Amino acid sequence: MRRVKFLSSMVVVVSAISLAGCAGLTNSSGPGNIGKAVAPSLTVQPASVAVTAGQAATFGVSATGTAPIGFQWRKNMVNIGGATAASYTTPATTTADSGSKFDVMVSNSAGSITSAQATLTVNAGSVAPSITTQPASQTVTAGQSAMFSVVAAGTAPLSYQWRKNTNTIGGATAASYTTPATTTADNNSQFDVIVSNSAGNITSAQATLTVSAAPVAPSITTQPANQTVNAGQVATFSVAGTGTAPLTYQWQKNGAAISGATATSYITPVTTTADSGEVFRVVVSNAAGNMTSNTATLTVNPGTVNSTVDVITYHYDNLRTGQNLNETTLTPANVNSTTFGKKGEFTVDGKVDAQPLYLSQVTIGAQTKNVLYVVTEHGSVYAFDADSINGTTSAFLWKTSTLGAGETSSDNRGCGQVTPEIGITSTPVIDRTRNAIYVVAMSKNSSGTYFQRLHALNLSTGAELFGGPQNITATYPGTGANSSGGNVIFDPKQYKERPGLLQVSGTIYTTWSSHCDAGPYTSWVMAFSADTLAQTSVLNLVPNGNDGGIWMAGAAPGADASGNIYFIIGNGSFDTTLNASNFPVNGNCGNCFVKVSSGTLKLLDYFTPLNTVSESNADTDFGSGGPVLLPDLVDANGVTRHLAVGSGKDANIYVVDRENMGKFNAAQDNNYQLITGQIGGVYSKPSYFNGTVYYGSVGNALKAFPVTNAKLAGTPSSQSTHSFGYPGTTSSISASGTTNGIVWAIENSGAILFAYDATNLTKELYDSNQAANNRDHFSGNKFITPMVVNGKVYVGTPNSVAVFGLLP
Repeated sequence: MRRVKFLSSMVVVVSAISLAGCAGLTNSSGPGNIGKAVAPSLTVQPASVAVTAGQAATFGVSATGTAPIGFQWRKNMVNIGGATAASYTTPATTTADSGSKFDVMVSNSAGSITSAQATLTVNAGSVAPSITTQPASQTVTAGQSAMFSVVAAGTAPLSYQWRKNTNTIGGATAASYTTPATTTADNNSQFDVIVSNSAGNITSAQATLTVSAAPVAPSITTQPANQTVNAGQVATFSVAGTGTAPLTYQWQKNGAAISGATATSYITPVTTTADSGEVFRVVVSNAAGNMTSNTATLTVNPGTVNSTVDVITYHYDNLRTGQNLNETTLTPANVNSTTFGKKGEFTVDGKVDAQPLYLSQVTIGAQTKNVLYVVTEHGSVYAFDADSINGTTSAFLWKTSTLGAGETSSDNRGCGQVTPEIGITSTPVIDRTRNAIYVVAMSKNSSGTYFQRLHALNLSTGAELFGGPQNITATYPGTGANSSGGNVIFDPKQYKERPGLLQVSGTIYTTWSSHCDAGPYTSWVMAFSADTLAQTSVLNLVPNGNDGGIWMAGAAPGADASGNIYFIIGNGSFDTTLNASNFPVNGNCGNCFVKVSSGTLKLLDYFTPLNTVSESNADTDFGSGGPVLLPDLVDANGVTRHLAVGSGKDANIYVVDRENMGKFNAAQDNNYQLITGQIGGVYSKPSYFNGTVYYGSVGNALKAFPVTNAKLAGTPSSQSTHSFGYPGTTSSISASGTTNGIVWAIENSGAILFAYDATNLTKELYDSNQAANNRDHFSGNKFITPMVVNGKVYVGTPNSVAVFGLLP
């Protein structure tokens, strides 16, 4: 057993000696180093490399030292997997690799050493040129030069060579080229450019040079001619000229330029005899000079005018009396079913919810006509020859659509009050001095965006005026419905312009209702310049609450002689807490009869009933009906009173003093006069004639309330035998001064036109059901009021205006 142990020890020693001998063979530096390993050293460092993107890069080293020697390459000091040889080749490079640092750790059993870093530079590949902006065709006049230019991209440097008709132009080697002075022989020459770099070249599109002959100064070939017209007509002066286009024109009257008269013809305004003897001429100009025409003389003879009556606004005047005191044709003696009836209808493309308007002696197409203006819910405006009616006709003098390109009239917004479409709902207003009819129209585009716009149209042509139309938008300080950032915002789709337009001096006023009671909505009043259509003022009367639509059954705000504006607001927020001036503390005046300043809009005064909050909560609102402003009246004490009358769903007649309307008092109503129990709910407006107020409420007769000593009678003096269904009736009165008064009223349920003796409503003169064979029948339309002028009665229907008058 001991022998065996000895032999095992001998084997270990030999192995050790053998190992030591091997180590000695690796290190042959001399007797002193026998058995020691030598650490690695680098004899060749890795070198920096530059390549083009997409190429690979190779880095290498040379090292000495005791084998085996190991290598580990690094990129930006991070080991590269598998890179363990004396050289390393990258993958295909990108420009993102540029600037990377590569080194290698060399090691063996005796130690390690890290190489110096080598930098990889990756250059982008050359990009062939491309043209980003092509040369543009040029037009010059002979003698001028033309410049062509190009914009190109690609690896610099880029070189350019311009060509004319594919022939190289010597020295034309920049990005732009300017020709020598041109001649007409250069006309239609083609210019292009070849753009080159080391990667290739590209030829631009051709640009055409147009060379025009030098301009020729204008000359007049046809001089303006003298004109002779009758008073009330217009005169047209014309000129014809030649010369290099464009020619411009400036007409002069008595040597002074006429604003806007810059066409080949000039049409004067409607003339008077005072215009006779005026002289007109025109200056024709172009770039080469100008020439002044001969003068032409205007002669105006007295002439004969058939009609002098205009109906330019809702219910004839801004008091909204509903009376035409210049009617000399229709009288109680001739308005009966034997001599009076339907003469025909002017057909249109949609519902006529607005009252038609009328102008006498308008020049259209060089002819003077009495013109009926009609608007529709399809967004159209028509001008008809009012005297041409003879049966049913669609012939018009002109027609204009208020819809923008790609637009339609609005849908009914889920509300059956105005349906099936909403275009022009409110009665327009006409300004004869500005030759304009002002219209508010609603529309929408294919993306579902809704618009409200104010249009001003030429009375003779229907063309847009004053840069119109004007898109209607608005904001007002407040935190009420549809507010953001401390302002309530007018959203066009939430509103319709239901009340008629009002004009006071040079300003157009609009008031806005909602679609049914579909929120969010508040109470908006807006003012616009009649000259520019620019919005000049905005007022919100429920800025910190909700609702407050202005309806008034399609009536229009009224205005007094001082320009103060009056209207009645529908159900909405009202602040029963008042400030020191007895105005709602938060500015919310829903369900109020208001007085607002013109110009800068401001609430000046108001009245609302003591139970206003409960009325609004029950939808028994004041603003379902419209107001009438009464002419000056003298009371029993000799005091001149300025009164207004209005009613709503609560079936009361409220008379207010426009100088002190009464405001709000929770204990008692402080308005001027209150009449109860005499009418039903009101979805119409009262009218006034010759000391009498006429009311047509729902489910009631048309009633006459005389005014004595500035007070309405507490009971009617007369009333019709017919009781009017929903929505009641808004009457109109025709008379010659204070004589021959006729009260006209429409029953919308069944579509009947009635005429009553204004002095006694029990005396029915005519109704459209009296004639045999449905001769005078027409289709009904809600809230329509008859318009009477120049011997005819005009009634809007769902697709026409029915015309009544004396029969042949």
